[in-house]
Amino acid sequence: MKIKKGKMRARLAISCVVALICVVGIGVSGYKIVEWLIDSNNTKEQSETIDEAAEVVEVDDSEETEVIPTNDDSDLYHKYISMKLLDVDFNELSAINSETAGGISLSGTDINYPFVQTTNNDYYLKHSFDKSYNSAGWVFADFRNKLDGTDRNMILYAHGRYDGTMFGTLRNILTSGWLNNPENFTVRTVTATESAAWQVFSAYRIPTTSDYIQTDFRDDADFMSMINKIKGRSVKDFNTDVTASDHILTLSTCYSSTERVVLHAKLIKRSPR
Repeated sequence: MKIKKGKMRARLAISCVVALICVVGIGVSGYKIVEWLIDSNNTKEQSETIDEAAEVVEVDDSEETEVIPTNDDSDLYHKYISMKLLDVDFNELSAINSETAGGISLSGTDINYPFVQTTNNDYYLKHSFDKSYNSAGWVFADFRNKLDGTDRNMILYAHGRYDGTMFGTLRNILTSGWLNNPENFTVRTVTATESAAWQVFSAYRIPTTSDYIQTDFRDDADFMSMINKIKGRSVKDFNTDVTASDHILTLSTCYSSTERVVLHAKLIKRSPR
């Protein structure tokens, strides 16, 4: 069967266009991979610099340490409130970034970072701790939070990096290994005003939504409405009561382009700094 020259030229042109698209696609993908690796390396270098600049230490309770009242009288709860709180000298960190706002450590993960706060929730999605451009971003607090101990829902965000940096290991909270070990169910934070310990009460993966990142509430009923909603989503019943008088901590990261991994914990102990 003979094919006319016009048709042959058309098919050749189409083939050339397809080949060009493939080459461009490969080039773009290669660039993205290189950029990801460079940003990953820069993030790790930032972490090393931070570790050298400011040592995180555990501190004993003092007369000013407050244990939050609860009906929980379990041995596990008493173990949680007996843990030592964290402290760090922010002077060196603030010399690197004046927007340094605190630090966080989550048991059973590699999450152990200082966090920052600015006037929006966009900047640190693309900037590292030293404010250099970096697609890995950094751990940051919601700009609406006061971070003075009065927030009913203190929210921290970071990218879920596949190399495990930032909130990459927050994915651990969905694994049986993490969920079956009660030693993991605590978070410790430190801010300019206080050191605190938190007890996990909910962990889940969910399609992207903003209904759990509420910072202001009309009243106690509004607060408890959100609490009941996020407790109902949890992949595990942590048997942790949360009341209208509690303060909670929320950690949120991307699981995929359309899903998030979220952890919530309630304040159980704090000490002024």
